[in-house]
Amino acid sequence: MIEQRAQAVWTGGLKQGAGSFRSGTIEGNYSFASRFEGGAGSTPEALIGAAHAACFSMALSLFLEQQGHAPDAIRTTATVQLDPKQLAITRIDLETEAEVPGLADSAFPAIAEQAKQNCPVSKALAGVQITLKSAKLTKVTAGRA
Repeated sequence: MIEQRAQAVWTGGLKQGAGSFRSGTIEGNYSFASRFEGGAGSTPEALIGAAHAACFSMALSLFLEQQGHAPDAIRTTATVQLDPKQLAITRIDLETEAEVPGLADSAFPAIAEQAKQNCPVSKALAGVQITLKSAKLTKVTAGRA
């Protein structure tokens, strides 16, 4: 069994307090303002989005390779929607683009859907509506998302 650890510390009340998180080389700060008011810092939802985009991209690479098409590059964006009234993550939209030599455009969406259904983070978030908003083959340039 593989285990990963993360830690978060919150000090103070909800609106005036602040928190920090750390896991391996990833660390940052979050607050009520960053989560609900667009203030500086990160949010738990952004971390979930990053984890989901990373996991989905790796799963997509796996399923592409299983079909005989190793990707040159994959870029995925996960948009996580939080409903503050429900205190619930209600939806995650995945948008992916990949550079895959020799793969027909028509074959890519089905493989991307397979990755969405089977990546471990998608499975962990099974209580949330997850949509594959777009899946297209294109040239993927290096750089940050």
